[in-house]
Amino acid sequence: MDFKNEVVKLLSSKITDLTQEEILDAIEVPKNTSMGDYAFPCFKLAKTFRKAPNMIATEIAESLESDVFETIAPVAAYINFTIDKTVYAKQVVEKVIKLGDDYGHQAIGENKTVIVEFSSVNIAKVMHIGHIRSAMIGNSLARIYDALDYNVVKINHLGDYGTQFGKMIEAYKLWGDKEVVEKNPVDELVKLYVKFHVEAEKDSTLDDKAREWFMKLEQGDAEATHLWQWMKDFSMIEFNRVYDLLDCEFDSFDGESFYSDKMPAILDELREKKIVKKDAGAEIVDLEEYGMPPSLITKSDGSSLYVTRDIAAAVYRKKQYDFYKNIYVVGAPQQLHFKQWMQIVKLMGHEWADDCVHVMFGMVSMEDGKMSTREGRVVKLEDVLVKAKESIKVLIEEKNPGLENKDEVARQVGVGAVVFQELFHNRIKDYVFSWEKMLSAEGESGPYVQYAHARACSLIKNIEVGDASVDYSILKDDVSMEVIRQLSKYEETIQDAARKYEPSIVTRYVTSLAQMFNTFYNANRISDQTPEIKAARIALVKAVKITIKNALHLITIEAPEQL
Repeated sequence: MDFKNEVVKLLSSKITDLTQEEILDAIEVPKNTSMGDYAFPCFKLAKTFRKAPNMIATEIAESLESDVFETIAPVAAYINFTIDKTVYAKQVVEKVIKLGDDYGHQAIGENKTVIVEFSSVNIAKVMHIGHIRSAMIGNSLARIYDALDYNVVKINHLGDYGTQFGKMIEAYKLWGDKEVVEKNPVDELVKLYVKFHVEAEKDSTLDDKAREWFMKLEQGDAEATHLWQWMKDFSMIEFNRVYDLLDCEFDSFDGESFYSDKMPAILDELREKKIVKKDAGAEIVDLEEYGMPPSLITKSDGSSLYVTRDIAAAVYRKKQYDFYKNIYVVGAPQQLHFKQWMQIVKLMGHEWADDCVHVMFGMVSMEDGKMSTREGRVVKLEDVLVKAKESIKVLIEEKNPGLENKDEVARQVGVGAVVFQELFHNRIKDYVFSWEKMLSAEGESGPYVQYAHARACSLIKNIEVGDASVDYSILKDDVSMEVIRQLSKYEETIQDAARKYEPSIVTRYVTSLAQMFNTFYNANRISDQTPEIKAARIALVKAVKITIKNALHLITIEAPEQL
């Protein structure tokens, strides 16, 4: 039953000058549950009824009757509706248990395609702690949109092109050793990258040589292509190890290089439509009238840039997928870049540019300053995840040495702790990486929520309820009702997270649910109660278990049944 629509039906029988949709839009949810579950303001009715709003509220409230609502009462200028607690408990708990793993799935997206581009790491570079942001925000958004019945395409737009690869090739040619690199590929390649920038400060000709190598790569030079592919293959082995730990999967790893043969057509179109103009040998798009600086499309040597490749990628994706939304999970410093190329796509006549969305996020810094691959100042993401797993393994050995599958549970909880802290705060906020905070198992944390799930599993497993029918009136106490109200908000929470591109909405929701469940557990005994009480309370425990597991899945965290 949709209780909100029940309110609409009742009110529409008494209010004829507002449509049902207008009534629905006006309904509010009181912050204080003692004021009811829904409230309808009567201010708009004063002109029609020619009475004070509080008098209208009293008059309408007294004329309404319903078996669904426990009370319908006027409060100042509002009509407040309080759902019958027994009906409410039955509706919510039975729905969750019946749907199980599908609770939260909603047929909203109609299988329309949503592309989520995320992670998009640069090959031949270390995957550091800062990379967790795009990976986990993007993976979570993909799961959220999937739950809303969209056809989700997950793309890892690898940074596998550009002048940086000219730098890598030049550095390898000057100082690299094939055997040394192959023993520890990414770390050794990063050392070469760092050395290149140190040496380039002394010798500016190195930058010219790097640009030459990239031009060769664009032109299909055999040696440049071989070295580039060699670096890419080694990088992917390391990246996939980290993605496996994070439970991140992709439908496509088509990176910047994939669009190299698609750029000439884009450049031709920009020239034909006179969108670009020459500037000191380069080609630019003047965006002054849109409040932005000019966008460089090709360099004076004719080589391409990020903007060129992103335009080609967007055009290709529209043709290939006919997307409803094309979401880019990329850091806030790239905001101008995305505004520029999206505006250029509009100037090309593609109105679907408005369906391209830059989901930006804040940056990660270390406690002693900003991370920099060029300077070799990074914390490897794989090291963080492995250390988290090992730290939890030590705790398990101390507190529950007989636990089955200790390594697997340590991975689930350790990695979950890192991911949870990443997705708990609003994505746009910057944060400072701290080992201590990242691995904390107290308070608002992944282990806390996972433990609530494990506790629910234990109760269900160890408390026999037999054939006792569920008397939902037993769940009318305030603590049980708070849990039930939270359960009922899950579907709306998913919609809100999708609408705002904000996984932290789900993370905070499931944290609150776990806290409410622990309060319920401490306030309501189960094992030594009558069969009727046990049956009712275990039904609620089952609904909580299902919802915690489903919500954790949306934020890419597993839900162990034992801890």
